[in-house]
Amino acid sequence: MQDRVDDFLHYLSAERGSSKNTTDAYRNDLKGFAKFLAERLGRDVLSPKAIDRAAVLGYIADLNLRAYAKATVARKVAAVKSFCAFLLDHRDITSNPTAQIDSPRAPMRVPKPITTAEIDALLTEPKKFDSAEATRDAAMLELMYATGMRVTELVSLNMDSIHIDSDAPWVRCEGKGSKERTLPVANRAVVALDIYLDASRPALLKNRPQMALFVNRRGERLTRQGFWLILKGYAKSADIGGHVTPHTLRHSFATHMLRAGTPVLRVQELLGHANVSTTQVYTHLADEHLREVYDEVHPRAR
Repeated sequence: MQDRVDDFLHYLSAERGSSKNTTDAYRNDLKGFAKFLAERLGRDVLSPKAIDRAAVLGYIADLNLRAYAKATVARKVAAVKSFCAFLLDHRDITSNPTAQIDSPRAPMRVPKPITTAEIDALLTEPKKFDSAEATRDAAMLELMYATGMRVTELVSLNMDSIHIDSDAPWVRCEGKGSKERTLPVANRAVVALDIYLDASRPALLKNRPQMALFVNRRGERLTRQGFWLILKGYAKSADIGGHVTPHTLRHSFATHMLRAGTPVLRVQELLGHANVSTTQVYTHLADEHLREVYDEVHPRAR
C-alpha cells in the first residue's frame, strides 16, 4: 500500500497542483491510517484491498477516542476518502469503502479581524521608511485592504491587471477556480500605487523585463511567502498584538465593510465567495461590534 500512497501523493502534486503543505499533510495522515490498519490486522505489509468500510469506521472512532480536534479528524478522514477514490479510479479496489461514510464537519472558524486603528497603523508603517521596497510595501498593503483580495491573487497581479488612470479605477484578479472578478480601488490605494509605479518599481527592476506588478529587489515576482514576511515585519514594528497574517487583512476588509452597512451580497461579490454562507461568517463579527458600541452608549444597569 505504501507504493500506492506514494503514487497518490505524486498525483496530488503533479496533476492536481496541490501545494507541498497539502501533500505533506496527506502523507502524515495516510501514514497514521496505515499504522492503524497494520495494528488492527496484525500485519506490516498491507494491500489496498485491506481497506474496508469497517476499517474506516474503526479509524474514525479511534481518532475520536484519542480526542483529536474536530477539524483534525475532518482533515484526516478527507485524506482517506481522497485516497480511496484514487484507488478506485486506478482499479486497485472494486468499490469505494468510504462512499457511504459522511465526512465529519469541521467547525467553522470565526476569523479575527484587527481594528480600524490597527489597520491605520499598519498601512502607515511602510511610509516611515525611504526605500523602493517600502514604497512597494505601502502599495501592496493599501491595495490588499482596499479590495479584500487573497494574497495569492495579490502577488499574481500583472501590469495589465490594474487600471487606475480613470475616474473609476479598478483591478482585475483571478480567484479560486480561475474565476476572474473586477474590484474597485479606493483613492488611497490609487495614490500608493501611483507612487510605486512612478519610481520604485523601475528602481527594483533596473531595466529588467517583468510583467508582474509587484517585484522583489531582484526584479522577480514577489512570492506569497515574501509578502507574509513583509506583513509580519510591519505588524511587529507597528506594535499590533495578536497573529497578523495576509488573511487577516481580508477578514478585516470584510468585517469593516459590513460594519459600514455594505450589503452581504456585495461583500460576497467582492471577496469572490462561491456561497454567501461563507461571507455570512463575517456578519457575526459585525453584529458583535455593534453590540459592543451599543453597550458603551447605553450601559446596562448593574
